[in-house]
Amino acid sequence: MTGNMLLEIAGLTKAYPGVVANDGVGFSVGPGEVHALLGENGAGKSTLVKMIYGLVKPDSGTMHLMGAPYTPAEPRAARASGVAMVFQHFSLFEALNVAENVALGMENPPPMGQLSARIREISAAYGLPLDPARLVGDLSAGERQRVEIIRCLLQDPKLLIMDEPTSVLTPQEVDILFNTLRKLSAEGTAILYISHKLEEIRSLCDRATILRGGKVVATCTPREKSARELAELMVGGEFTATDRAGRTLGHTIFEVKGLDLPPMSQFGPALKQVSLQLRAGEVLGIGGVAGNGQEELLATLSGERVSASGTVLLHGQDIATLGPNERRRLGLQAAPEERLGHAAVPDMSLTENTLLTGTVRRPLTRKGFLDMKAAKLFAEEIIRVFDVRTPGPHVAARALSGGNLQKYVIGREVLQYPEVLIVNQPTWGVDAAAAAAIRQALLDLAGKGAAVIVISQDLDELMEIADQFCALNEGRLSAPRPTEGLSIDEIGLMLGGAHGMQEVAV
Repeated sequence: MTGNMLLEIAGLTKAYPGVVANDGVGFSVGPGEVHALLGENGAGKSTLVKMIYGLVKPDSGTMHLMGAPYTPAEPRAARASGVAMVFQHFSLFEALNVAENVALGMENPPPMGQLSARIREISAAYGLPLDPARLVGDLSAGERQRVEIIRCLLQDPKLLIMDEPTSVLTPQEVDILFNTLRKLSAEGTAILYISHKLEEIRSLCDRATILRGGKVVATCTPREKSARELAELMVGGEFTATDRAGRTLGHTIFEVKGLDLPPMSQFGPALKQVSLQLRAGEVLGIGGVAGNGQEELLATLSGERVSASGTVLLHGQDIATLGPNERRRLGLQAAPEERLGHAAVPDMSLTENTLLTGTVRRPLTRKGFLDMKAAKLFAEEIIRVFDVRTPGPHVAARALSGGNLQKYVIGREVLQYPEVLIVNQPTWGVDAAAAAAIRQALLDLAGKGAAVIVISQDLDELMEIADQFCALNEGRLSAPRPTEGLSIDEIGLMLGGAHGMQEVAV
């Protein structure tokens, strides 16, 4: 150990067939320090924190925690040593209440009454209001995250690892989270923070370690760098921001009127009288906290679900009863939020995954048979144009990092040049440079005359690329407002429903 570091890592290496995920990584985290871990998709961040949390065993290297050798064989051992982790995707049971979910994450939970009292105590102390008796299925995304955090805090951690913790939160919920993290930091808890939102890193973190290609390439004080400088450290070169120039808006080509859809799951919302309009060349941003109808909206617009009522007009033709392939044939494409299992089949190769949506608008069949050579060429085109980091089109979808698979899925739809493209969470878990490339691809598509709907929980993203903004709350869509001049505070209130949702928003 050097100085009074809480965690020190030296020479940590982990290799998988064909790739070295971490190559001699070394860095340290002090008590009470909020330490950022930055890097492009595939830079090695996830593998590194999995080794710290005991999910992955390193091939070589050493870790010390509070001055003692630290070699967790499993997460339970990490938790016993004082290391806790809040994952990007929550592991909660919707049919159980808050206290029951917390109990499932504890080795020896106390009686439920005592645990509920302790949850109330912790939630009050750290500004995380939470009722232990509420069903998780009835909670917002921000409240679900509080369950995960409180479950960690009950372990009295010395090091708290947080992976993309603000990706599903409103601005107001982000403020609550940051206040909590600062309180924990002041009490001596170290926080290892992973995020692609660089302004958050600058605001919250004391130091940052930047990974590139599995190696540490820099350390810095984030508040002394601009977001652009941090992005350039991550990519190792000049960072190019998006360019909105060169678009002219045409006539209305896509219109939805009075769309209703029953809930898709027990705890999901119903869509209620959703209406919208899009002109050629226009980008419509739809914001909303997770669980307010985003999946339902994409499903009914793409044709995966048929709406109970209402009309969906493409060039004046009602397509409300048509399925996905019929809508693709007419020029409407969609990219869902769930990459692995919905947008792509995990065990199929990238070549095979082009066939899921590409056979209608690309020449991937010949005389009624699949043309695998053409599919391979299309997969190679996607990989090249969207800079997908992979050995080749033969690789299975599950072998790609989340960000690279996202680039592949978005690229597959964009390169079919649809007239209307609907994307849900296009840059979720994607690094700053890749996110900028995806946003630019959407803007370029709009520049060619397509209408684009971007459903996203990243408000900065929507403000960057959208012409109009709507908020989705409990299945209702607000009237659109021009993004120019719209403040983040106003948007946050809209997302929470404090904006007078209209039955019909046009």
